[in-house]
Amino acid sequence: MDSLFSFVSQEEFNTFHTIDRKLYTLFVIYLCRDPVESMQVMALWLWLERMGFGNIVHKMLSLPYTLVNELADEAIICLNCINTNQIPSSSENNDIPLIQSLMEKEISLQFFLENRLNGILGIAKIVDEVCVRAFSDIMQQAGLRRAGLGGGDLVQPRAPENEVPADDRTMFVTFSKGYPVHGWEVREFFTRSYGDCIESLHMQEVQPHQQALFARIIFHKGSTMEMILGDMGKAKFTINGKHVWARKYVPKRAKSSLLPPRNTILPI
Repeated sequence: MDSLFSFVSQEEFNTFHTIDRKLYTLFVIYLCRDPVESMQVMALWLWLERMGFGNIVHKMLSLPYTLVNELADEAIICLNCINTNQIPSSSENNDIPLIQSLMEKEISLQFFLENRLNGILGIAKIVDEVCVRAFSDIMQQAGLRRAGLGGGDLVQPRAPENEVPADDRTMFVTFSKGYPVHGWEVREFFTRSYGDCIESLHMQEVQPHQQALFARIIFHKGSTMEMILGDMGKAKFTINGKHVWARKYVPKRAKSSLLPPRNTILPI
């Protein structure tokens, strides 16, 4: 079937792989993952679909970006397992929980060991015959983006920061008492998931050896915060095993404007 694609125009080929291109774009443009590595990850998903694990790409496109990013990390573990012919010493046989939850059939790292040769040949074939042709233009866009040269329609240039007030680009996050979260952990988590998106991070000011219980994150673009919080306007994350809750920041002056002036006498 793949040989038939040599007679298909590039536009038709891209159309056929529309959802695959969407997921690859998500990896390299919005999550800022490595383009070459992401091509291997895409080939892994497509190979698994051919092995009977259906609709993987379609399912992933309906997930939050953070989960998509973590699924890609687990895919790298699977690829390393295939390439090295061994399960990482830090992993157990079933240490790909997100991939397991995505699949309708049982799967573990042992599956990739047992199907290693099939995987090596199948993934390489998909990279050569599908991924290179379907994703080359997106890879070029990602390269230009990394070089700071723009990159056409796929790349959304950062709007001048003064166009949107900082308060409208600010997210408020809270932490569980007894489970301290450091500023570098917060920054690393969101940068890894959404790229260079944070303008500034303000942790609660506390005394030495005390735990900060909240922080404010000012993003370069308000759309990043909206993407993180979703339709519910709030979200819950796990950063290095510690729970973090997020919502839109409401400045004190906005809160106080809802209350009458202190000296106002309310009617009885």
